[in-house]
Amino acid sequence: MTELPALWIVGTSLMSLSALKDSVAYVVTAIHQAIFDLSKGAVFGTTLGMPVLKLTTKGRKSGQPRTTMLTSPVQQGEDLVLVASYGGDDRHPKWYGNLVADADVEVSISGRTLPMRARIATAEEKAALWPKVVAAYSGYAGYQKRTERDIPLVILSPR
Repeated sequence: MTELPALWIVGTSLMSLSALKDSVAYVVTAIHQAIFDLSKGAVFGTTLGMPVLKLTTKGRKSGQPRTTMLTSPVQQGEDLVLVASYGGDDRHPKWYGNLVADADVEVSISGRTLPMRARIATAEEKAALWPKVVAAYSGYAGYQKRTERDIPLVILSPR
């Protein structure tokens, strides 16, 4: 019997963990979105004191609408701040790649659907916003420690 190289086993396990994480995130998001949509945001409209929103982007490869459920730990006037943390994963979340490719998005929040434009916070903006983000949910600090990538903040403004 041939032994499998340890690197192959580790690589396969990591791929499996990523695929499992992606699958779990997809299922949890679908359930959350269904309840959110049926209740028009009255149920699951906040999480850990942060407003919940449904973000709709255009798929960068498919061109089809893609939705995900997110929280906005910081709001500034009509602007919403999102954290592209993906739970501290080393990969950016798919929604982030979609809005980088096409900044025009739609947000459903508090029973309203709004057309918005996304932009990535500058280094200066992030330096000012990050303490507020972590104050809203300390888990974001742990996510940043878990990954080597700089977790981007996204600012959504009405269009």
